[in-house]
Parts: sequence; structure tokens; C-alpha cells
Amino acid sequence: MEILEAAWDLCRTEGLAGLSLRDLARRVGMQAPSLYSYFDSKHDIYDAMFAQGSRDFVAGQRHVALSGDTLTDLKVRLRYFVDFCTSDEVRYQLMFQRTIPGFEPSPASFAVSLENLQEMATWFAEVGLGGQESLDLFTAIATGLVDQQISNDPGGDRWLRLVDDAMEMFCDHVQRRAATSKSRTKSKPKATNRKVT
Repeated sequence: MEILEAAWDLCRTEGLAGLSLRDLARRVGMQAPSLYSYFDSKHDIYDAMFAQGSRDFVAGQRHVALSGDTLTDLKVRLRYFVDFCTSDEVRYQLMFQRTIPGFEPSPASFAVSLENLQEMATWFAEVGLGGQESLDLFTAIATGLVDQQISNDPGGDRWLRLVDDAMEMFCDHVQRRAATSKSRTKSKPKATNRKVT
């Protein structure tokens, strides 16, 4: 949609908070009030942009080739996420940070992200990486690398180069924790059904 493309262009020039309906209308050759026949408010435009960004992320992720090796696939998945986010700072801010005061994506727009996160959680469970706590740690590492790269070395690769190291440490930590948990479970005394009289 032409309006959304113009909105992205404006935000990339002026910043997300600098999106002006008057400027947006001018870019697409209409009067500002005419935008309301497409969107009820500026937040609705942000919501449509959020949904579009989420769909783009999922579409790109479908082309990520997985090998079946857990560590290799973790690196590939993180590399895709970091590359996607650092390739468009404005899109990253809208999708993964709370940059716009009062804006939250609608349930319909957020559903794409939630479904994608659930698919990731399922994969984590299937390959033995653990549950929600492991997934939370993974996403914290991912956004941390992106934040550092965008903030401290825009256009460079200082933090992008850490993807493989980060996933090696993550995988080692998660697997060690799982082994410790199994060891504790095995060492617990088994309960008996004998009655004490």
C-alpha cells in the first residue's frame, strides 16, 4: 500500500515520533483529512506498519535453511534476526521497542509475532533447549546484540561478529543446566507406598 510505504520513508527520515499526517498526505498526493478514510488515527498507521514488519520477518524466516544441528541452527536463527533488525533501525524500534508513547499493536497485528514466538518455543522444546526461561534468555541476547550494534556501531559489524560466540555460550549454558537438572532428578530418593504404623 502506497500510504504505508510513504509512512516508512517518512519515519526513516524524521524518526518514528516525527511521523506527520500532513506530510504523509502530501507524499501520497492527498489532503490530511482524506487519510482518515484509510486509517482512524496515527496509531492505526503505526499498527499497520507493525503488522507489515511482522509479516516480512516471518516471510524471510521461512527461507532460513536449517541443518538439523542445534548449535548451527541457533546461530543461523540468531543471524537472521540480527540482520533483519539492523537492516532497518526504524522497523526494529517499532517492532521490538516501545518508542511511541501510548502505542501498542492491536491483537490482530500482534498475533503474527505471537505465533512466530510460539513456533520458536516449540522448536526449543523439540531440540531440548528447555522452556520459557531459555527462550527469554535467547531473545534477550538477540535484542541486546541488536541494540548494541545500532547504538554503538551503526553500519558496522562489531556486535554482529559476536553472534556465533553468543550462541555457543547460550547452548553450553542451557545444555549444562539440563544435565544438572537430570542429575538432581535421578539422585532424589524414590517415594514408597509403605505405610508407617
